[in-house]
Amino acid sequence: MNEILEKIALCVEFGKINKVSPYPPNMKDQDGADELTRQALDGGVRPDEILENALVPAMAKVGDKFSRKEIYVPQMLMAAKAMNSAMAHLKPFFQSGETKRKGKFIVGTVAGDLHDIGKNLVAMMIEGGGWEVIDLGVDVGTDKFMSALDANPGAVIGLSALLTTTMENMKQTVTAIKEKHKHSKILVGGAPVTMEYCQKIGADFYSPDPQGAVNYLKALVS
Repeated sequence: MNEILEKIALCVEFGKINKVSPYPPNMKDQDGADELTRQALDGGVRPDEILENALVPAMAKVGDKFSRKEIYVPQMLMAAKAMNSAMAHLKPFFQSGETKRKGKFIVGTVAGDLHDIGKNLVAMMIEGGGWEVIDLGVDVGTDKFMSALDANPGAVIGLSALLTTTMENMKQTVTAIKEKHKHSKILVGGAPVTMEYCQKIGADFYSPDPQGAVNYLKALVS
């Protein structure tokens, strides 16, 4: 792998956002994902190379460490921030159509639920996996999910719920989407959600952690 791509990957894996970022301490005063991505582009490295050979493998490592409980939410959020600082340089190339994304992923926390950390982690991991993420936010009603899907046909949908009281809203949204877009793939997650509940409401996939969702989407397009 190109040396600068290795450096970008390390910055993302360990949450080194930019040169002034004090975290992690052992990378103090070094260029971060922000500067290195700019340098790579200026040096002629293609945006899709940076995505596929630096950001995707780095976020996969982060996801695997999180799954094994070797790191926790704060470290994941730092890695995601570093990834976002790199993605800021790559997004213009995706938006112009010069570089292709793998697909679109619509995500939101269901109606009545204002929790967003889990949803944000999933969104960040999936964007790091090369997908365009359409984040609808929290307290998202069925109509808003339907409108987003109408505007982005073929997109994969992710529903999050952290309260047992909002799981019924998740079920209603899944039912409505499947009635109108029966071939749509729907992922569900959140603390009270289980694989049994996922199957019961007719969703397609459940994962207890973000990396599972990334792996499922990867399999969809492979």
